[in-house]
Amino acid sequence: MMNRRAFVSGLAATGGLVAAPGAALAQFFDPNATFSSDEIVDAGHRFFGAVSKGLAKTVEYAFGQAGRPNGYVLGEEGSGAVVAGLRYGEGTLYTKNAGMHRVFWQGPSIGWDFGGEGNRTMMLVYNLPSVPDLYKYYGGVNGSAYLVAGLGVSFYANNNVILAPIRSGVGARLGANIGYLKLTAYPTWNPF
Repeated sequence: MMNRRAFVSGLAATGGLVAAPGAALAQFFDPNATFSSDEIVDAGHRFFGAVSKGLAKTVEYAFGQAGRPNGYVLGEEGSGAVVAGLRYGEGTLYTKNAGMHRVFWQGPSIGWDFGGEGNRTMMLVYNLPSVPDLYKYYGGVNGSAYLVAGLGVSFYANNNVILAPIRSGVGARLGANIGYLKLTAYPTWNPF
C-alpha cells in the first residue's frame, strides 16, 4: 500500500520530468555548433530565389563583422514608417543540433524614416547559448549597414547575442532609424 508521502514524492518526481523538456533542450544545445558561409549561402539561395545575386557578398560582410553564426532564421516581415515605424515578422529558427523553432519578432523605431515594405528575411544568429535565450529585446540602428544587389544587412544586439537580419523585399523605405526587435515564441501585436 502506498502512503501519502510516497504518493506526493512520486507525483513531484513525475512533475519534474514534465517540466524538464526546456532544461533538457538547453542542455543538448551546443552553442559551438556553427554554420559555414557556404551553408548559409546555400540556404539563402533556396530561400531568396532569383533575388539572391548579392547574397554571397552580403554573407561575407556579415561573417567579417560577427563570425560564424550558430543559428539562422528564415521568415517574412512587413514594416512601415512615417518618422516612427513598426516592424512585424515571423519565421523558423534553424540550429545544428537543437532542431527548428518558430519565432516571431516585432519592434518600434524612430528616426528619419518614411515608407513601407514587405521582406523575405534571413536572420543570422550569433553567440546564442540556448534556444530560450533568443526570446529577448535586441537594440540597434536600422537601415542597411551594407547593401548589395537589393539585399541589406543590419545588426542588433542583446549582451553577447547578435542578430544580423538580411532583407530582400518589395516596397520603398528611405532613411535610417533607431529601434529594437523583440523576439518571442508566440505572435503578438504588442511591440513593447
